[in-house]
Amino acid sequence: MGAFRRRIVIAHEGGLQGGTARAALEDDFHHFRVSVDHEFEQVLHVEGSALRNPYTLCPSAAGPLSTLVGMRLDGIANSVGRFTEASLQCTHLFDLAGLAIAAAAMQRPRRQYDIEVPDRVDGRTQARLWADGELLLDWSLDGLVIIGPSVSLREGFSRWALQTLCPHEAEAAIVLRRCAMISVGRQKNLDIQIHAMPTGRCHVQQPERAALALRNVGSTWDFSARAAALCADDEKWLAFQ
Repeated sequence: MGAFRRRIVIAHEGGLQGGTARAALEDDFHHFRVSVDHEFEQVLHVEGSALRNPYTLCPSAAGPLSTLVGMRLDGIANSVGRFTEASLQCTHLFDLAGLAIAAAAMQRPRRQYDIEVPDRVDGRTQARLWADGELLLDWSLDGLVIIGPSVSLREGFSRWALQTLCPHEAEAAIVLRRCAMISVGRQKNLDIQIHAMPTGRCHVQQPERAALALRNVGSTWDFSARAAALCADDEKWLAFQ
């Protein structure tokens, strides 16, 4: 049995009056980076890059990140969704930008999330998240419901997390929720797609763009047995070298 794995690393240097936060993400389907420059507690510049992505137009989603310029630093990563429309962004670049902005607001020099979601058996799995090497969240999932608190991962989850959990756990829970949702892609042959679906849920899935966003065949990699390789190529960049 294999497992979906994702690593997110966020690094920050500087102070509230000026600095830079960098965030990298790699998993089976994606490898993205986002850099956020800030000054006087506001976002000054945002830059994103796609190193490995599912569709040919994913790199163009770096452009819409500029709509975050002018946002006030906020320690809640999800706040980016209140400042600009999330469905016009790349979901994963946008998540990274939110985490980078939160790190800058909290003056947190580094944070690493490691996620594991084993392939489902009869719709069930165990989703786990480690924060800086320590197991923080361990969910038993039946479909898209967390067994125990009986919380759905669908609409309303972020609101529940932010209202119920401490800020540290809420951020981690929203990260793990994203992974639990997309991990089902491991059990599909995504390369049979010709182009993105026009669902309107993200930048490349907007109806006017989806048919032009061709599938990058072979862009899905398997990290089941090599978690240490995740974000390995990002370390110098994250160290501001």
